[in-house]
Amino acid sequence: MGYEDDSNGHGSGKSMESEKAYPPPPAFEGAMLGEMTDAERDIYDHGIKKFSRLGWKRLTVVLIVEAIALGSLSIPSTFAKLGMVAGVICCVGVGLIAIYTSYIVGQVKLLFPEVANYADAGRLMGGRFGAGWGRFGYEIINFMLALQLIFLTGSHCLTGTIAWQNITKSTICSVIFAVVSAIILLILAIPPSFTEMAILGYVDFASIIIAIGITIIGTGIQATNSTGGLAAVNWSAWPKEDLKFAEAFIAISNIVFAYSFAMCQFSFMDEMHTPRDFKKSIWALGITEIIVYTLTGALVYAFVGQDVSSPALTSAGNLLGRVAYGVALPVIFISGSINTVVCGRLIHGRIFANSPIRFINTKMGWITWLATITAATVIAFIIAEVIPFFDDLLSISSALFISGFTFYFPAMMWFLLIKKGSWLDRENLLLAIVNGGIFVIGILILGAGTYSSVYDIIKNYDDGSVRGVFTCGSPST
Repeated sequence: MGYEDDSNGHGSGKSMESEKAYPPPPAFEGAMLGEMTDAERDIYDHGIKKFSRLGWKRLTVVLIVEAIALGSLSIPSTFAKLGMVAGVICCVGVGLIAIYTSYIVGQVKLLFPEVANYADAGRLMGGRFGAGWGRFGYEIINFMLALQLIFLTGSHCLTGTIAWQNITKSTICSVIFAVVSAIILLILAIPPSFTEMAILGYVDFASIIIAIGITIIGTGIQATNSTGGLAAVNWSAWPKEDLKFAEAFIAISNIVFAYSFAMCQFSFMDEMHTPRDFKKSIWALGITEIIVYTLTGALVYAFVGQDVSSPALTSAGNLLGRVAYGVALPVIFISGSINTVVCGRLIHGRIFANSPIRFINTKMGWITWLATITAATVIAFIIAEVIPFFDDLLSISSALFISGFTFYFPAMMWFLLIKKGSWLDRENLLLAIVNGGIFVIGILILGAGTYSSVYDIIKNYDDGSVRGVFTCGSPST
């Protein structure tokens, strides 16, 4: 009997698809299964069940938790730079591309069920170029994925610091708030299963939607009651005057950052009991993101104008801004901890690939798991202190890593893993053009986005507009 997804993502029995989708790693299956004691076999079986309980509804929730967080808080400031027209076009356009590339990622997972994370897909792509390249593809994407996940956790640590400072309005050193944020992120990352993390997702989603709602309503009331009313707000349909290349690309990179859900999709789908249902999840998430981001960016920009802050919650004013940050605390920390969990699973799963320890249901499993996520959180904390400004931290993360995970890597997957026959064949030509275009966009974001982010970081330090590394003061937005 196949699984029947209920509201909690559980099923009534083990499907044939699930058994095909989650075979033991070959080395583990061949070398160790036959040598297990009954106790070890029980641990193994329990681990397989523990990490095969995710239905498409919970997958959607986990994707929303991982995706709709900091990205939404940076969107209004990108509208202030790009203008209303270009801002809307970029939000919708990048969102549609992200849905398509996420579909490619899902197709690869269905075609190659043994792919447990993005690095495994890198091994497959590299293997298409010849012997030895598979290992290179695995290692380079493994490194990129781990670093990006740590960058994401770091950006949540920085946002937590900004939130605590806005809520308390105290003179406590910002490093103390950063330490508090890092500890909360670590505690929430302790549950290793995405099914367990999905339970927090409902709180997370409500948190960001209410926080955004407070910001939109607050800024709308302020604009209406100000001198001249809404007509006096200095927003524009077109890019701001004297827009510099670096500013424009940082704005675009922040929009790209907001649509980064394909990065963790392999890991999330690896826990699904019915992987083919992923299409429902990415469409639900993609459409939700496009609506939330476009409305948030357009409305807050229309109510605040060129002076909109980033994170956007600061624009709600003193009292409402503090309320909005308070409401946003769950999304800041729950979404951040999801990235720590994915990073931990990636590293822990590799170290203990051929051992029951990887299932994190024994004493040694828990000790090594806690050590892994603690190390990841400490590194994330350091990154948040080294790059203590919100937009640039998101931008450099987006340019270096998300350009690949959302754009050029999925395009390469289509050419190397999915396409059948020549790309010049009639049935392939249109998709070849589309994926070729997505590849070029990704490389452009990688090059121009990285240059713009590094340029702006150096400029901010030279201007003295940001606090120093591990020093007290307000993080720059």
